[in-house]
Amino acid sequence: MNADAVLVYDGECPYCSVAATALKRLDDVEAISWYDDAAQEFLAAQFDEVPFAMVLADRNEGRVYAGGAAAKELADRAGTPGIVGSLVRDNYDTIAKAVGIASGRGRDPDDFHSVYPLKTAAADVFDRLASNAEPHPADLS
Repeated sequence: MNADAVLVYDGECPYCSVAATALKRLDDVEAISWYDDAAQEFLAAQFDEVPFAMVLADRNEGRVYAGGAAAKELADRAGTPGIVGSLVRDNYDTIAKAVGIASGRGRDPDDFHSVYPLKTAAADVFDRLASNAEPHPADLS
C-alpha cells in the first residue's frame, strides 16, 4: 500500500535513519532516503532543484513541508506537545548540523524551511516516490 505522506530524509546518516524508523510508526507516513532516485526526481519536480533537506510530502493535503517546517509537522503528527514541535522547528539547523558532524556527513542541509503547495509536476511523480518508500511496519504483517 502506498502512503499519502512520505518523508524524504538523509538515508546515509545513521541518526537520521533511526529517527525516520521511529517516525514511520505514524500510520500515514512512510520514509525514503534522499539518495533514492525517486526522491531525487520528486525534489527536482517540486523545487526545480534538489535541495539537501528533510522533506515531508503530503498528497492529501497538497502540501510539502521542508526543513524545520517538516520537523515541526512530524512532531505535531506524532502528538508531541506544541512546545516540543516549536523547539524542533526553531532548532532544526542546530540539530541538523550537530547530527551531520556526529555522523561525518560533512554537508549542511540547504535553507528550505517552509510549507509549499504541492506542484503538479511533483504530484505527477508522487506515486513513484510512495512506491519506493520503505514499507510501513504495519504493511509487513
